Order: sequence, then structure tokens, then C-alpha cells
Amino acid sequence: MTFGTTPSGERVERHVLSNGSMRAAILSYGAILQSLEVSGVDVVLGYDNLGDYLTRSHYFGAVVGRYGNRIAGGRFTLDGRDHELPVNNGPNSLHGGTHGFDTRVWRITAASDTAVTLEHVSPDGEQGYPGTLTVSVTYTLTGDAIRIDYHAVTDAPTVLNLTNHSYFNLAGGGDVLKHVVRIDADHYLPVDATQIPTGELAPVAGTPFDFTSPREIGERIADPLLGGGYDHCYVLRGGIEVREPAGGLAMEVTTTEPGVQFYTGNVLDGVATAYGKHAGLCLETQHFPDSPNRPHFPSTVLRPGEPFESTTTYRFV
Repeated sequence: MTFGTTPSGERVERHVLSNGSMRAAILSYGAILQSLEVSGVDVVLGYDNLGDYLTRSHYFGAVVGRYGNRIAGGRFTLDGRDHELPVNNGPNSLHGGTHGFDTRVWRITAASDTAVTLEHVSPDGEQGYPGTLTVSVTYTLTGDAIRIDYHAVTDAPTVLNLTNHSYFNLAGGGDVLKHVVRIDADHYLPVDATQIPTGELAPVAGTPFDFTSPREIGERIADPLLGGGYDHCYVLRGGIEVREPAGGLAMEVTTTEPGVQFYTGNVLDGVATAYGKHAGLCLETQHFPDSPNRPHFPSTVLRPGEPFESTTTYRFV
């Protein structure tokens, strides 16, 4: 069904998935996960009209790229060639730049009651990135889970870091400070004043970043070391668990990616974004921020003939 029309005249579609126990709505604008109903609770933040997504969204539910997270100074060098990107987050480029994948109208290429595939072709030079990139994302409801599969190919060397930017709230409202989180990660990436990794993989032990045992989000969120809340990348060695104690709903996250950006909606203000501070938590499974400028991080370089594949699953129990 049609959800709306962009100012440039592009029609935005809305496709609903249902498998009897879960229901999800996907938009072709930004490949957005608009809603996800589990046991009668909508567990992701979203809007009910396109206008809000165009003007008030902090990437709510969107697939972000071509490079999710930050690239320092909006520049990187690949195979001896320098590339300049739009700067949209202080001195850095964030989530693909000023017009990343979250602002594009994707094409629905396949759809059923339980799965939908969307595709975007990013031309060479879009937002400063080299190579024509063809990327697809498939949302699938399977039993008690929603799975997101990513696929991409390029005709020239480029860098790529795809993720979904859904804000989860397992209570369906209020803030997430009472949500209990466990992240199977012994290390995280410290950042500088502009939220660019310093390059160190620091141990979480003895710090407010330690979620190796279940902890309430709000327990240490005011610690000055966090700088206003959690917005840091963890080096995964396993999965992630989130539980909402009052209602008892829990979510288990598994991924093929090496890291996850744990973000607690620190800049949501209830005015410009409709949702208030800490109204949701993000678990952006991904490669590390600024990897194109950090040779010792896992590579995000994608070359012709080497398809990118990635899967993240959110299971509810």
C-alpha cells in the first residue's frame, strides 16, 4: 500500500509482514522498520506518517549506509586515492552523510506474508563514495524472530558498513532505563571528544561499559565517563540480551558482524523527535566506526567480485 509521496514525487510503499505471532511494517523510504508488534506490544519507535520521517527522524528504524556510524573528518583513502564525504556530525561524516540510505526510496523486489526484500542502487560518487553499489536488505519473520539479511555488490573498490537503526523499547512506552542488558563483549572502543574511536580496544571490566553480566541501563548511565549516555561500539564475542522486567518480554540478538553500537537515545528531546530522552535503545550491529582510517580494525573494504553478506536476528522470548 502507498504510505505517502516525497517532495520530489517518489511514492513510498508500506508492506506488512505477519506470521501469526508477530507483525511488522516495512517502508520503502529508508528501508525502515516502522513497527514490530510482539505479544501485542509495538517494540520499536516509529511514526505514522511520512512527513515526520522526512523532518523529525533520528534514523528511526532505517537502514543506514553507505557507511553506518562515523568516519573521522569525512575523509578516507582507498588504494591510494583520497575520498571526501559530507560532514554532518560535528567534524565527521555520520551514517552515510547528509543524504544516506536512510533518505532514499528503495525498490521492493520481492514480497510475501512473512518476508520482503528492498533494493537500492547507489551510483558512483553518491555522497563521495566510490563505485556503483547495489545493496539489498531482506526482512523475514520466522517463528519468534525477525531476521535482517544484507547483500551488496560493487563495480569498483569502496567501503561499506550497513546496519539497522531501530530504537527498541520492550515496554512499548516510557524510557528504557529499567531495561536489563547483557552484552557478550570483553572490550569496547573508547572515543575522543567527537565520538571517533581512539584506536584502542579497551577492557570493559571495572568500567560502566561492563555488561558481561545483566545490568540495568540506568544504573550507571550518569557516570561522567559516558558523556551523557551510552553511544559506544562493543567488540562482540557472542550475542546480546535485553529484558524488560515489568512486562517480562526479552530480546536476544545474534549477528555475523564483529561489533554493535549500543546507543540509548541520548539526544532525543520529545520535541524535535516526538520521543523523549532514553525512549529507546539501539543495537546497531556493524563493523567498527572509522574503520577505513584504522588499518588494524576489521576491514570494511568491498571489492568487485566479493559480495557482502551479513545477517542479524532479533528473537523475542
